[in-house]
Amino acid sequence: MLRGRAAECERLDQLLAQVREGRSGVLVLRGEPGVGKTALLGYAAERASGFRVASIAGVESELEFAYAGLHLLCAPLLSRLPILPQPQRLALEVALGLAAGERPDRLLVGLATLGLLTADAQPFLCVIDDFQWLDDASARVLEFVAGRALAEPLGLVFAVRQEQLLGGLPELAVSGLAEADARALLETVVPGPIDEGVRERIVAEAQGNPLALLELPRWMTADGGFARPAPLDIEDGYRRRIEALSAESRTLLQLAAADPEADVSLVRRAADRLGITADFDPDLVEVGAQIRFRHPLLHSAAYRSASADERCALHAALAEVTEAPDRRAWHHAQASSGPDEAVAAELEHAAADAQARGGVAAAAGFLARAAELTPDPVERTRRLLAAAHAKRDAGALDEAEQLLSAAGPLSALQAAEAEHLRGRIAFDDRRAGDAARLLGDAARRLEPLDPQLARMTQLEALGAAIWSADDGTILEAARAAPPAPAAPTAVDVVLDALATRLREGTAPEMRPALETVLALPTPDRELGHWLWLTGFRAAGLIALDLWDIDAWHELASRQVRVARDAGALVQLQFALNFLARCTLARGELAEAEVLISEERALAVATDSTAVGYNELLLAAWRGYEARAGELIERMVAGASARGLGRMVDVATYAKAVLYNGIGRYDAAREAARQAFEHRDHVALGMFVVGELAEAASRTGDQPVLEAALDWVSTRDVDSDWQRGIAARVRALLTDDEADYRASVEHLERTPLRTELARSHLLHGEWLRRSRRRSDAREPLRTAHDLFAAVGADGFAERAHHELVATGETARKRRDDTRGDLTAHEEHIARLALAGHTNPEIGAELFISSRTVEWHLKNVFTKLEIASRKELRRALG
Repeated sequence: MLRGRAAECERLDQLLAQVREGRSGVLVLRGEPGVGKTALLGYAAERASGFRVASIAGVESELEFAYAGLHLLCAPLLSRLPILPQPQRLALEVALGLAAGERPDRLLVGLATLGLLTADAQPFLCVIDDFQWLDDASARVLEFVAGRALAEPLGLVFAVRQEQLLGGLPELAVSGLAEADARALLETVVPGPIDEGVRERIVAEAQGNPLALLELPRWMTADGGFARPAPLDIEDGYRRRIEALSAESRTLLQLAAADPEADVSLVRRAADRLGITADFDPDLVEVGAQIRFRHPLLHSAAYRSASADERCALHAALAEVTEAPDRRAWHHAQASSGPDEAVAAELEHAAADAQARGGVAAAAGFLARAAELTPDPVERTRRLLAAAHAKRDAGALDEAEQLLSAAGPLSALQAAEAEHLRGRIAFDDRRAGDAARLLGDAARRLEPLDPQLARMTQLEALGAAIWSADDGTILEAARAAPPAPAAPTAVDVVLDALATRLREGTAPEMRPALETVLALPTPDRELGHWLWLTGFRAAGLIALDLWDIDAWHELASRQVRVARDAGALVQLQFALNFLARCTLARGELAEAEVLISEERALAVATDSTAVGYNELLLAAWRGYEARAGELIERMVAGASARGLGRMVDVATYAKAVLYNGIGRYDAAREAARQAFEHRDHVALGMFVVGELAEAASRTGDQPVLEAALDWVSTRDVDSDWQRGIAARVRALLTDDEADYRASVEHLERTPLRTELARSHLLHGEWLRRSRRRSDAREPLRTAHDLFAAVGADGFAERAHHELVATGETARKRRDDTRGDLTAHEEHIARLALAGHTNPEIGAELFISSRTVEWHLKNVFTKLEIASRKELRRALG
């Protein structure tokens, strides 16, 4: 037991016991330098009897090497690679530089790492010190593993300084020792009697920091005083110890600190080149296959103790003996004191290699350093722009903006490309209005230079304008479309169709444009471009504006399938959102909930933000007033602040659905009217008009009802969806039963189950109000059963009350054990029902097969079944 750390040691013992029982354990030790985090990691490793233990530490100099930390962790486990599913194995091999291939997705690398660490039944403990100094790629993978570990005998203990890192994981704040423990620890390191005044000064200055208590006595002068009465600086104390070494011993220590790998043979060869014959001080480092500093602060102090010229010499020597191209390039860069084109070119090549392995952040760092070393202004600008692109790909939007600001002088094409990148950054940051303006400016600049890129950029601008929901911005973007070429591409036909539709209110080109995109084959390369073109910012908008639910579902389903098969997980998140929105429109609420759950899990795993509006739409259809209201308010506030007017409109539409479902028609009418102000927006009016008409009819608002009918009747599309909604709105205005029946007939030919149920409900309500109670029962019963089947509980309850008013006792929705399943559990159960194995389910949902097994056990318990064979009966 460590002195004064009984509670901390007990927490670590509990984690180890939990892992021995087969349940994962994660703990983040957070505290200031020297407070004892490293000692606690050592305690955990010593107590892990029967475990396989892996220990790594972040090193500041390794920040720019993609997967450097992961390589140290996984190197002893590479014999397990053959047991991994092929996509995961290849992703990890490419990330670690063991194989060539396409840039691996970080989540596949994470899942492969989780598979390696949990490949057998032996408990595994990973201790990660100085997490803040791990390279970005390794850090994200380990965060993924920590978040996904659940039912595996795996323990992960992190030590970290910064508050903002590893948020959301179980943590333990490590603070200074109590005064009594501090005094007791001090007595163990002071060799003889000590003046009480000096003792008090040491205890006061150390403030309970164990490392300070161990190091401060070394700074005492012979007369018992301090060599320096300044405030405590442990690293400075280490520098003093280093300065006391001989010149050769000091240089050898600095050389070890300068090499990210700390490979003893490599450091020895570099030392030979510098003529160093001294050996390492065992009080400062532990020498094995690698050189381990006794404390991370000692490592930092050793490197910082060298002057700038000395560091250049250290890195030059290391570059001469280093074989790995990326590390050699890095050493050459660190050894350069001024512009050097040869080194800059070497760094650029290293950046390409890093990007191919998935190290986007490392590539951006290499490119930025290459730009600094580039003597030619034109080449420097080119590399700065490349670094900005890499930073944007890595999600470092602010840093990408800074690199763009530093780039110059720019050619006309480079200036246009920079503006294009600024627009994309703005859209990534969900500033739709800014994105539309910047992308529009970029398209105008590109038109005389690269017409094809100009039209693609203008389509991006148009999509951003639509999401801004600002009429002026949309019209400006539509009018600015450059002329189409003689041989138009799919981008050209989509741009022309959307621009014409938004300028003139209608466009015959919409249907041919949709057919063109539906006929596109899935590309082998540039998958991101294909996913963007077929998504909710381009062809998806056209499908919706044509009221073509089948085309919408086909586009969305293909997006999910292609993105999943390709491992394009960032695009998969948006594809899942796209498909979830479609399944909600079709009334498949349970399926939508599964997709929303997966999208949310992906957002967490990729450290991004879930889109969010499907979750509030689902709550609205379910009739969950408090939950939906909270989500709607949050969405409106956040979207308004960022100029995402379309998100505000979607949230307002959800409010109309909620209030129509629970019978608060005044509130529903007000919400629908707000959303209907933008009734010409592509892919929105078909949802809002039905809500507006229903609420207006129930509140006696004849003018609004007439406006709704006027709008829906002028939609020039060939769609049973449109004809069904138009007939329903007309029936609400004219009280003509033939229109109610026509609405049902049209909607029966579509997969829109909730819309069909709405027409049955309104028909039944009209019949009851017309005192035809017996006639009303059939449509009301049909509506009730449809709503109950899909889980639209608010509308089901409304239909129930109407049935009771006709004199019939309606059957309430049957409570069953399926309702106890979470969306995640139901998703796993349905994949198992479809015949997928546990490893296949784990690969699709980015969890381990053991975690799948654990979830299935919970499913079987909740459904009161014993095997997969019974899932079909239990789930229906």
